[in-house]
Amino acid sequence: MPRIADRFRGFLPVVVDVETGGFDAERDALLEIAISIIGMDEAGFVHAAPVISTHVIAFPGANIDPRSLEITGIDPDHPFRNALEERAALEHVFAPVRKAMRQAECQRAILVGHNASFDLGFLNAAVRRTGHKRNPFHPFSSFDTVTLAGLAYGQTVLGRAVAAAGIAWDGNQAHSAVYDTECTAELFCRIVNRWKQMEDIAVSQGFGAVVDEPATPPEA
Repeated sequence: MPRIADRFRGFLPVVVDVETGGFDAERDALLEIAISIIGMDEAGFVHAAPVISTHVIAFPGANIDPRSLEITGIDPDHPFRNALEERAALEHVFAPVRKAMRQAECQRAILVGHNASFDLGFLNAAVRRTGHKRNPFHPFSSFDTVTLAGLAYGQTVLGRAVAAAGIAWDGNQAHSAVYDTECTAELFCRIVNRWKQMEDIAVSQGFGAVVDEPATPPEA
């Protein structure tokens, strides 16, 4: 039975998308966070779990750029937003990740994101602000679907990469943490599974097989 822990060197890939009040992780508000945990089936193909998400209450003194709200459509003062304080929001998404790590026998989670450094920067800043001690994510390593999509499809913009992968894209839903997470997760799985299919074909044709022992060096 293939294991996702073996596929990614002990890491559990988890797709993350955040919506924020700007671009500065230390000063600007974290307003929404969504995750999708990546699993693996018995054939070794990866798939995305349903998205887990929450709105987040801006931390005291946080900056919120009105231009960011125009893009995301978030109303921080909406009475039915059901937002959580930062620490509770982190625990809301961290708890299922830790559970999935134990089940998959993975050492750490690794963030998968489109422009992953942006999402990881805001995640780490929120962890520091709240003093959260049980962050399951690797503090600096990540998988960036910008790079992966550029390699696989020649596209780096999320909507174009998703379309190139044959996935339906609705621009009206873009910049929602839930929707962007769903699309990024499906894009990541398409790329990883495409690579596996090519490996399987290569192995079936006698190429790319793993060699258990080094070849005997030629005689002098």
